[in-house]
Amino acid sequence: MNATTHNTAMLVARILMGLLFLLSGWGKLGGVDGFAQYMAAGGIPAFLAWPAVLFEILGGLALILGFQTRIVALALAAFCIVTAVMYHGSEQTQLLKNLAMAGGYIAIAVAGAGAWSLDRVMGRSTTVAA
Repeated sequence: MNATTHNTAMLVARILMGLLFLLSGWGKLGGVDGFAQYMAAGGIPAFLAWPAVLFEILGGLALILGFQTRIVALALAAFCIVTAVMYHGSEQTQLLKNLAMAGGYIAIAVAGAGAWSLDRVMGRSTTVAA
């Protein structure tokens, strides 16, 4: 795979994977109270609803922009795994979807942001050494 193809693929992956969180968090802004109740029903304190929504929005945006990509991707993977276990244990399709997303975020963390990212602009490593 040449560098242009790799960088294009990483940009597309970051955008698609980041949109999941960005749009999910954005959609919760109009109903944070209901989301807080949903969280509380799963055992997470309701006061963490706002931090969770902000995490989704900022994490998705950071991934799209390629900012702190490896750390953000691992945090999003952990979020997917925790929510899969806590909220989707009895819903096999949702459980597997969250676990598959976690795998995608882990792959981005391993591969790095690619050249078309803020990480690159800021002089951070964007690729894996061979």
